[in-house]
Amino acid sequence: MFRMRFEYLALSLALACFAAGCGESRGDAKAEAPPAAVVEHEQDVNIVRVDHPEQFPLFTAVAHAATTQLAATGVVAPDVARTVPVISIATGRVVEIKARLGDTVKKGQLLMRVQSADIASAFSDYQKAVADEKLASTQLERAKLLYEKGAFSLNDYQTAEDVENKAHVDVETAAEHLRVLGSPLDHPSGIVDVYAPVSGVITDQQVTNAAGVAGLGSPNPFTISDLSDVWILCDVYENDLAEVHVGETADIRLNAYPDRVFRGRIGNIGPILDPNLRTAKVRIEVANPGLMKVGMFVTATIRSEKKEMHAAIPAAAILHVHDRDWIYAPAGEKKFRRVEVTLGETLPNKMQEIAAGVEAGQQVVSNALVLQNTVDQ
Repeated sequence: MFRMRFEYLALSLALACFAAGCGESRGDAKAEAPPAAVVEHEQDVNIVRVDHPEQFPLFTAVAHAATTQLAATGVVAPDVARTVPVISIATGRVVEIKARLGDTVKKGQLLMRVQSADIASAFSDYQKAVADEKLASTQLERAKLLYEKGAFSLNDYQTAEDVENKAHVDVETAAEHLRVLGSPLDHPSGIVDVYAPVSGVITDQQVTNAAGVAGLGSPNPFTISDLSDVWILCDVYENDLAEVHVGETADIRLNAYPDRVFRGRIGNIGPILDPNLRTAKVRIEVANPGLMKVGMFVTATIRSEKKEMHAAIPAAAILHVHDRDWIYAPAGEKKFRRVEVTLGETLPNKMQEIAAGVEAGQQVVSNALVLQNTVDQ
């Protein structure tokens, strides 16, 4: 009886669920579909629209024949042939320094004083050589006198003469040793003075007070460089080496003095490339007017004999924004397009050479700043 009631209840529940499903209305497929995608076209930020384009006169770019140029960065370095090390023959301790790094010195100027025991040893050898030479000279005179009287053989006389000659050589050698060490023969001292061998600027210093000097051993106490002529060492990429030739000229601009232009000449192109950067060292030789300091960064514009046709436009047509240069060119009715350009040389009559971005015959707005200010308003 209980089982029959349970089956009846289950059947009733099933019929109720089926009736509820049949009575429910079906959903609208269009209402449930996602909305249609709307494509928003991004506006070109380099296109500007003006209401009165006639207010901005146009200029037609003219052709300009220019030499091929290659810009390379470099640093100022001393001419190796004009760099002279300062050495001390005597080994000892520095007791006084008369010049320092960066000083301009003259040839023969006292640079430092070194206390050395080499002078005492050299002077001792010199005095011994003088005493030996004096004895040998006396013996030679005696042998000559005896030989003339027939009491001395020719062989003994020649031997005495040879001894005297060798003693004289020893005296000269000991004296030269003292002179090389920097000590006079009449007043020897334990202090050796070191003088500048040439005039120039001290570009390296490896000694201080109380420091030891190892004679001819490295490092050298000082290095003097003549900076009247310097080198500009530039890195030129492998792909640009075909445009660089020995003997061509280059314009040098110092980062510290961008308004000054110096003219140099390519003296050497390094035969070995940097394996990491694929660059070669190009040496530009230039006269130093006194402004170039060792280590200064420069920009070298290398000019070749090859001619290229570029465009020229008024300097006022160029707009400098965010470290880039732009011009405005017509782009349809009441529209102008901003175009990035690469500048070349500054030409006479307030004209500017354009290396890339504008071609001869193309029209540009003659005063880009006026148009830019109008757009900003």
